[in-house]
Amino acid sequence: MLRRATRTLLSIVMVMAGTVLGVGATAGTAQADTCYTWNRTLSQGSSGSDVTQLQIRVAGWVTSGERLAYDGSYGARTAAAVKKFQAAYGLAADGVAGPATFSKIYALQDADCTPVHFSYSELNKCNSDWSGGAVSAATAKSNALKTMWKLEAMRHALGDVPINISSGFRSYACNNAVGGASNSRHLYGDAADLVGSPSFCTLARQSRVHGFSEILGPGYPGHNDHTHVAFDPSPYWSAPSCGM
Repeated sequence: MLRRATRTLLSIVMVMAGTVLGVGATAGTAQADTCYTWNRTLSQGSSGSDVTQLQIRVAGWVTSGERLAYDGSYGARTAAAVKKFQAAYGLAADGVAGPATFSKIYALQDADCTPVHFSYSELNKCNSDWSGGAVSAATAKSNALKTMWKLEAMRHALGDVPINISSGFRSYACNNAVGGASNSRHLYGDAADLVGSPSFCTLARQSRVHGFSEILGPGYPGHNDHTHVAFDPSPYWSAPSCGM
């Protein structure tokens, strides 16, 4: 907690310093970060790997049913997601990712690039090397990171109420052991089963506006004790007990 508080304080100081010096709106780097550092301001028309890194962190700030592409192209949807991220954290919502936006992201991520309220261990209770699933270990881990950032957005939107994960990535062996579906998104690393508070229906409904395309909750067979979220190329929502 001390490390995170220190990172947050440093981010605030850097933004304030940029404002005082008159460079806050144009400087490309807010501060060096142990996970990833952006070296330029990004806006519509920008492209590159730094845009992809930004998209990973704002993909949870979309409209209902929308999914943000991780394509490295800063288009209207990326700008809209950045605006929602900025508004959610009290920043000027102009859709331009500059020092203030990056400083907020730096404060929200740990050295391994996971958001501060989630960890790889929470998304993988099967085997630590991420192998044995439907995709390569690297892809499964990358998918889990994207899921965590969506959950971070959802957590904040719900008032920073903790969200607990009972299951994430599964190898085929782990999936078979728990009786998972043969085509489960858990095998791809992008799924998470959510338990605890808020209620399962609250989690299911909120998931619709944070980039999840597969949502299964109360009323769907086998899902009365959790809400399942994932990034399925074929969108499907079903939580009959929640009116979904």
